[in-house]
Amino acid sequence: MDNLVPLYTSFTGRISRKTYWMGVIGIIIGAIVLSIILSLVGLGIMPNVAALDPANPAAFAEAMNAATRSAAWGSLIMFVILGVPSLAIAIKRRHDRNNSGNDVYVYFALTLIMLLVQAFGFGYTTTEVNGIAMPTPTVTMMILSAVIGIFAIYLLVVLGFLKGTDGANQYGPDPLGGVATA
Repeated sequence: MDNLVPLYTSFTGRISRKTYWMGVIGIIIGAIVLSIILSLVGLGIMPNVAALDPANPAAFAEAMNAATRSAAWGSLIMFVILGVPSLAIAIKRRHDRNNSGNDVYVYFALTLIMLLVQAFGFGYTTTEVNGIAMPTPTVTMMILSAVIGIFAIYLLVVLGFLKGTDGANQYGPDPLGGVATA
């Protein structure tokens, strides 16, 4: 238990892949609990289905737009709450590969920008589908989402699957206790 607080709050040192994945599991559990709480206070991703009237396209469209905005605010709140722990384990994992982690900071900044744009209702337009106006992302938002998605895959591979530096590096000793070979 003593190691959990620094795992999720410290940005110094190195962690192994196993510790990283254990930390990710903790964050996923936290995200599930937080998403349940947020949905209970009305910031979930699903509209109130009982209130939808298929015979009233304008009301249906407004309910979908409201659900999109609500989900964006819920995602932003989750990102802010889980951002520091996620950033801490990612930076320490990059340190294990003898990297400063600046790419992780760029990824988090791009994600935060996208979530802010969505939460404030930008980046979406309405498109009529079978007589119902539905929120759809703009081309710019789709491109930003694609860039962030590709970046996320890169980080998944680097953080979760590539071996760290053998022996000590500038960020600390090998978390596996190995020594560098000459």
